[in-house]
Amino acid sequence: MARDPERLFAVAGGRRHTYAEVSREADAFAAALADLGVEGGDTIAVNLPNRPEWLTTALAASRLGAVLVPVNPGLGHHELTYQLRHAEASVVVIAESGEGGDFVELFDELIAELPDVQYLVAVGGGDSWYDGRVFPYRDLVSKGARLAAPASPRDPDALFAILYTSGTMGKPKGVCLSHRNVVGTAAAVAEVLGVTAEDVVLAAVPFFTIFGTSVMAGAVAAGATLVLDERFDPAATIELMARERVTVCHGVPTMFHLLVRERDFARERLPHLRTGIVAGSPVHPDLVTTVRRTCNVEIAYGLTETGPTVTITRPDDPPDRRVETVGRPLPGVELSIVDVTTGELHGVEAVGELAVRGPNVMSGYHRMPAETRRSFTPEGFFLTGDLAMLEEDGYVRIVGRRKEMIIRGGYNVYPREVEDVLRAHPGVEEVCVVGIAHEILGEMVCACVVPIEGAILRGEDITDFARQQMADYKVPDLVRFFDVLPLTASGKVKRRELAQVVALEHTAS
Repeated sequence: MARDPERLFAVAGGRRHTYAEVSREADAFAAALADLGVEGGDTIAVNLPNRPEWLTTALAASRLGAVLVPVNPGLGHHELTYQLRHAEASVVVIAESGEGGDFVELFDELIAELPDVQYLVAVGGGDSWYDGRVFPYRDLVSKGARLAAPASPRDPDALFAILYTSGTMGKPKGVCLSHRNVVGTAAAVAEVLGVTAEDVVLAAVPFFTIFGTSVMAGAVAAGATLVLDERFDPAATIELMARERVTVCHGVPTMFHLLVRERDFARERLPHLRTGIVAGSPVHPDLVTTVRRTCNVEIAYGLTETGPTVTITRPDDPPDRRVETVGRPLPGVELSIVDVTTGELHGVEAVGELAVRGPNVMSGYHRMPAETRRSFTPEGFFLTGDLAMLEEDGYVRIVGRRKEMIIRGGYNVYPREVEDVLRAHPGVEEVCVVGIAHEILGEMVCACVVPIEGAILRGEDITDFARQQMADYKVPDLVRFFDVLPLTASGKVKRRELAQVVALEHTAS
């Protein structure tokens, strides 16, 4: 925690909390949970939006030596049940109510399907009915304040959290991350960005994602102030940043796309804003250039399995590297390129699967030993599933996902390469390229396009534009138009879902 306990830690709505206040509340909550029998190694799921209680729950779990399981509050019944059962959660911290309705009532119905759950802790000030297994958060904190705080474990390699992957290409997997994986990596990123105790960090990325968890951990490591944005809305978020004099703004490309559309996203309105990270999905150079007129962001690359950051650009990088690459690895992180056919390690300047080894890499997937073994090379490198090129000077260029690669007529087509070309079309707002099965070609290239508002586009406009700039085998065979692309909670396009929709439509026609 911060060297100065009276420094402001968190701002949320009308509430302001110092480091000392949050630390005392976390101690009290940990003591109350310990009194209920929760101990080291137990799993505590937190099913909350970005609220101060999320912070205290994470700190309380750390003090107990328990394992944190961040959960997306927007999950449906089946996804929620799967993750909580798979994680063997013994305590679930929930909002009493939210956009999804009454969560206490929802969990009361789910409890029979969750044999490991012993207690529910409800955050909120309502008058809901509670039984012997459901406790109001405030009551537990009040009780815990009168109890002795548990001794805080100090093993940096102990399991800190199980975070579930977004499942864009399959069923979510529980990623096991230690304190070193998450906190050590976040501290290294904060150092690259120059974040100090004087900074005010916007926390708009959901905490249940590894990106959001890292934002929180990095601010704590630097002793900075967190401004919690429970529900991202571009205009309201800009107003919040201006009011709280935010200096650091992190986000996924989708968030920055929405921010730059707002007239108030400008230095005149946000004079204190200086840096941040854009990450989570491919970042187009034009977007980065536009954002940097207001906020001098860095591009980062990583995965849930790598805590998350692997590489990041630096302020003093050459201009082309700072726009066209995802930067260089963090200190202590080793990279290798693996041949997708032979599995052999490549040298520089070759395209292959990016593999990572270092203090940021997970210990494995929860309860999935076979999947864990398949994810590492014999040399101990984690296979990211991303196709990349490692340049001689250490910079990394991401080409696309290995599983997303389209094989059309024997040629490899990397969706990101096609997407980058099509985004340059003046009528295209967003695009996602997917492969659709074809009996002769193997796969067809399909461009799923969101036009700019008011634009009148035809499929041939897109294909003619593409044909002028790329080889024939990369030109989309199909073009489909959408009002919006389906996104995960972390802002990534649901490629599998999109491909299924297009395939069904194409078959029907």
